[in-house]
Amino acid sequence: MRLSRGTRLQLQLQKYVFILLLLTAAGLLAWLSNQHSMQFDWSANRRNTLSQSSIELLRALKHPVNVNVYAQDDDAVHTAVDEIMKRYQRFKSDFNYRLLNPDIDIVSAQEDAISAYGQYVISYNGRKETVTSLSENAISGALLRLSHSGEKKLVFLSGHGERSPQGDNNISYTKFAGALAQKGISSESLNLLQSAIPDDTGVLVIAAPDHELGPGELENIDNYIERGGNLFWLMDPGSMQGMDELAHRLGIRFLDGIVVDDNTHLRETLRIQHPAMLPVLDYFPHAITRNLQYNTLFPISRGIETIDDNWQATAIAQSLPQSWSETAQLGGEIAFEADKGDVKGPLKIVVALERVLTAAADNQAEKPAKASQRIVIAGDSDFLANSYIGAGANLQLGLNIINWLSGDDDLIAVEPKNAPDTKLQLDDTETLIIGAGFFLVLPAVLFATGLIIWFKRRKR
Repeated sequence: MRLSRGTRLQLQLQKYVFILLLLTAAGLLAWLSNQHSMQFDWSANRRNTLSQSSIELLRALKHPVNVNVYAQDDDAVHTAVDEIMKRYQRFKSDFNYRLLNPDIDIVSAQEDAISAYGQYVISYNGRKETVTSLSENAISGALLRLSHSGEKKLVFLSGHGERSPQGDNNISYTKFAGALAQKGISSESLNLLQSAIPDDTGVLVIAAPDHELGPGELENIDNYIERGGNLFWLMDPGSMQGMDELAHRLGIRFLDGIVVDDNTHLRETLRIQHPAMLPVLDYFPHAITRNLQYNTLFPISRGIETIDDNWQATAIAQSLPQSWSETAQLGGEIAFEADKGDVKGPLKIVVALERVLTAAADNQAEKPAKASQRIVIAGDSDFLANSYIGAGANLQLGLNIINWLSGDDDLIAVEPKNAPDTKLQLDDTETLIIGAGFFLVLPAVLFATGLIIWFKRRKR
């Protein structure tokens, strides 16, 4: 069939219009892909996308989030970091992150106090926190803690030679208070001779007084405990400074003497010069110890025993099995002597107490606002002092204790997303059937189909 000149021009025009429309559609799709993103997660349990709690958290954040990721120059690590960080960027446009090598970006690593590869420093609204796990649980938990607008107050008891959060000497808690301030927890000192414990106190800290407390001061502390207040009590070996009744009220007893460990091999390995310098290598399961990955060091400690069941008591840290509580003066050779009052280890040196609050416990006629009261007792105050807080995980342990006492362990609970039925288990017969199907039956069917089609075409 011959086409006229007009028909050929019309077909040519239709072809050019089609090409133009196709290019326009492709351009529009490219523009839309840059303006809007869409992702579908068809994996089991939607484990490759953020949970709804994390998404709601990101939408509530009003300020930019900056993350410094410190890692070696490794393509696999960078790919893993990019994958999880982009999940957050999809729901918050001002979520920014940088991949840094601590061996090259030395200034940034020093400013963020980086001590190992794989640490992530998350900054938000003037605060920052370091996490060591590239997981949604760790990142979202840190973001929620950093986003808190209301500061929790930490009140340090003063007037009896306690450790001060404002001091400038080696025995003060200045560095500890500074680390807490970065997490939105302010610290202040309180002399009970001048004023009572404020009602907005988040945690009361009694850090190793070396002078006796007066009856009125002890009554003030008792009233605070009776109202359901949270307490962090650190007590060095020696005199109880009139607080024996407080210990009895809390259901604990401080052992006499100093806990020592004469493990020569361990002391040489850790370069510890004195048997009273106690390393803690393992921790008991608890919210406080959940993310502790290094040993802690307790310079001079006393043991703690629990004596009643009024509180739910959980040991946090204890000395090693070959340790004991030495009641004699330290000097020269030391040896365990049970007949002189020495107590064989392992001995608890940090204990967490918790109880459910009731109207009676809170001294109120109605149900209290919070569900439980929390107290942590430590047999050593030096581990958080300026001179020792940098040893091992001492700082992290102190921060975890304050977070737990403040209730921050319940801020977020992002459940891990595990894919069900990720393993396919086949017996020998099933494996043989599948193999025969792929290597014999399927090729035979394709060959037979091709042969039938060829035979039919030949007969035409």
